[in-house]
Amino acid sequence: MPEPWELKDRLTEAINAHDLYQLLQYYSPDAVLISPMGMAEGQEQIAWFYEQFFKAFPDFHKTAWLEVADGDPVVTEWTVTGTHMGPLLIPGGREVEGTGRRITIRASCAYHVANGVIIAQREYYDQLELYSQLGFGLIELDRPIA
Repeated sequence: MPEPWELKDRLTEAINAHDLYQLLQYYSPDAVLISPMGMAEGQEQIAWFYEQFFKAFPDFHKTAWLEVADGDPVVTEWTVTGTHMGPLLIPGGREVEGTGRRITIRASCAYHVANGVIIAQREYYDQLELYSQLGFGLIELDRPIA
């Protein structure tokens, strides 16, 4: 059974290879992944979550720059890079077609591991940082949001 740290490293390799089959081997069947994009419960939804990023950013890549492996959870800070070439689902259910823009965003993740698999994962990144790099602007509303 791999140590939590080794499991995280193997998952990162599978993510960077865009190998859905392999990366799902590191999640329990009922794992939960929570991110700014929403929550994925179970391997099928987790696969869908990764597929969306791999389609939107065919060169999606994570590079760890700070790792804390003592205890639970295992925590990593990343730089995520990619080129927006395909549709990206954004909150509200709208899809944004590829912009051709490069992104470099900072992110962090906490992994909870039990019995050699990830049971919970929480991803954190600034959506405004991502959207501004894709060329999305904020709009000022002339009325309060209800």
